[in-house]
Amino acid sequence: MKYTAIFKVEGGGDVKCHAEPGENILEIAQKAGVKIDVPCGGNGTCGKCKMRIMSGSLSYDKGSGQLSDDEFEDNWRLACQATMEADVMLWIPAAASDYISGIVTSGLRTPEELKKYNEMLDELFTHDLKKGVQEKGYGIAVDIGTTTNAVTLLDLQTGTILSRGTVGNGQIRYGADVINRIIQQGRPGGRDRLQKAVLEETLIPLFEKEIKAAGIDPMEITRIVIAGNTTMEHLLVKANGDSIRLMPFQPEFLEHEPMKASELRLPVNPDAKVILAPNVGSYVGGDITAGVLSALLWDKEEMSLFIDLGTNGELVFGNKDYMLTCACSAGPAFEGGDISCGMRASRGAIDSCVIHRQTLMPLVTTINKGRPAGMCGSGLIDVIAELYKVGAIDAKGKFIREDKRIRDDGYGDKEYVLFYADESATGRDIFISESDIDNFIRAKGAIFSAARTMLKSVDMHVTDIDRIVIAGGIGSGINMENAMLIGMLPKADLSKYSYIGNSSLTGACAMLISDDATEKVYDIAHNMTYIELSTEPGYMDEFSAACFIPHTDSTLFE
Repeated sequence: MKYTAIFKVEGGGDVKCHAEPGENILEIAQKAGVKIDVPCGGNGTCGKCKMRIMSGSLSYDKGSGQLSDDEFEDNWRLACQATMEADVMLWIPAAASDYISGIVTSGLRTPEELKKYNEMLDELFTHDLKKGVQEKGYGIAVDIGTTTNAVTLLDLQTGTILSRGTVGNGQIRYGADVINRIIQQGRPGGRDRLQKAVLEETLIPLFEKEIKAAGIDPMEITRIVIAGNTTMEHLLVKANGDSIRLMPFQPEFLEHEPMKASELRLPVNPDAKVILAPNVGSYVGGDITAGVLSALLWDKEEMSLFIDLGTNGELVFGNKDYMLTCACSAGPAFEGGDISCGMRASRGAIDSCVIHRQTLMPLVTTINKGRPAGMCGSGLIDVIAELYKVGAIDAKGKFIREDKRIRDDGYGDKEYVLFYADESATGRDIFISESDIDNFIRAKGAIFSAARTMLKSVDMHVTDIDRIVIAGGIGSGINMENAMLIGMLPKADLSKYSYIGNSSLTGACAMLISDDATEKVYDIAHNMTYIELSTEPGYMDEFSAACFIPHTDSTLFE
C-alpha cells in the first residue's frame, strides 16, 4: 500500500508523489525535487525544514524541540522528523527554497565588487605574470561554494566580462556544511545525488543562462576554470570524500588532471578544457589557492593574514617567503545555521543592528528592505556585539539585564526578542537565545584561535601583522569594529583591514585568461604549509580561551 503526498510550494506549483508507509517526508521531498533548506542535514537540530499540514496526518517525533507548542498545535512539522502514515497535503513556505535563488552573495554583481576585481587583476598582471592562454574564444570561471555558486563568462583574448551570475548550491538540502555532504555521499547512490545537485540543478542551468545572456554560441566556450573547497571539488567529479573527514585526513586528490567538459556534461564545447584549482589539504581547497593568488600574499614583503569567511573558515598567514594555512570548524553559524532565527543572506535577513542602551530597542536594516525574517551572519555579529555593549549579556553570553524584551524561553534559557510575531515577515517572533549566543561564540572562537595558533607556530603576534584581508561570502557586510569587539577578529587598526570580495572567483578568472596565473596557483599550493589544527599542540587551549566575549585575556582586545 502506498500513500499520496502533495507538496504545495508557496510561489510555485504543486508536486504530487507516492510514498511507502513510514517513509521520511524530507527524503520524499528531495526525491521529488522539492527544494527544502536543511542546513543540519536532516538531524532535526536546525529547524529550517518547517512545513504545515493542510490535510491528512503525519507520524512525528517531537524530540528535536525545534517547534514551539503553538507551532505544533498550528500543524507545523519538521520534514526531517516526520514520516508517512496517511495521505497528506503539505504547505511549503517560500523561505524553504531561498537558498537556490534568494541568497545575496559576492559574485562580481555590484560596481563595488567589479572595482575590487579590476584593481586586483590590474595589480596581479603588473607583476611577472602575463595574460594569454592557448585556447581561443570564450571561457567560464566558476566558484563552487558550499552555499553558493558564482560564474563569470569572459573573452579569453581581451579578458572582458560578458556575463556573470550566482545561484545557491543545490547541495544545500543535503546539509549546510561539508561534513554532512560527505556523510550523504557515502550513502547508497549518494555520489550521484550530490553530483546531480551541483551540476544538473545548479551549474548547468547557470551556464545556459549566462551563455544566452552573453549572446554567444556554446561551442565557442573552450576553457573552464573551477575553484572550490576540497569537498566541493570531490563531489563535483564523484570522487570519494570519506578520506577528507576520516583518518589520516588525506583527500583522494589534491591536484586533478584537466578534464573535458563532456566528462561533466557541461553545455559547452565538449572538448573544452576544464581545470580545477589545486587543493592544499582536506579543508583548504582550490578556492583558497585561487583566493591567495588574487590577494597577492605570494608577492609581498609585508606579513598578511588572509581570512575567508563563509560556511567554513580558512586562514592563510605569510608573505612571499612562506605561507601557513589552516581551516577551522566554525560550523554553520555564520550562515545562520544552529541559530534559532538564523538564516542565510536572503530577503528579509537582518544584516545590521544597533540596540538602544536604555530601552534595548533594536534598529536594524534588512536585505531588500523588507520585513525582518531572521538574522544572517553580519546581523548576528552586530546583535551580539550590541547586547554586549549595552550590558545585556556577560562575557559568557548570558543575559544579565532585566527588560521586557528579555524573557525565559521555558527551557532554562533566556532570550532577547528583536521583533514580535506581528512585526516579522514570518508571523513568528524573531529572537536570539543564550544557546544561540553560545553556538556563535564557539564559531567566532574557532576563527580567532586558528589565527593565534598559526601566529604562535612561527613565534609571532598580532602586532606583527601588516594587513588583514577578509574574503568570502559574509565578509562584505561585517562591521569590523564589532567583530573585533566580540573577539572574532584580531584587534588591529582598522586601516589594516580590507575586504576583497569573492577572491576565489577573481582568482579563477585570472587562471581563465592566463596560463601564467594557472601555473602560479599550482606553485602557491606547493609552497603552502598546511596546519592540521586538530593535532596542533595547544590549539584546544587557545580555542577554550577564545570562547568568551571577547576572550579570557582581555588585553588582546584593548
